[in-house]
Amino acid sequence: QEHIEKVNTMGGGGWYYVPKVWSPAGGWWVNPKYWQRNTGVAFAVIGVLVANLVKISSEKERRPIAPYKHIPSQRWCKHAKEDDPSLP
Repeated sequence: QEHIEKVNTMGGGGWYYVPKVWSPAGGWWVNPKYWQRNTGVAFAVIGVLVANLVKISSEKERRPIAPYKHIPSQRWCKHAKEDDPSLP
């Protein structure tokens, strides 16, 4: 008898109330209507930001001392020929 009373007072069974919840992940049982479009837009925005970051980085990259071995970023660096005359 005592065991049954403890179960009833502790809860954990039957119907439960779920309030309307907002969260960045979408809340309870999320399945947004346009999730594929939203994901595509997010990837496109990230892609544009990364492309601009790479462009700015390659324009500003300078090497006052020529490296002793080839560095991959020298392929697309704007000033690579000036900074390392040994490049082909």
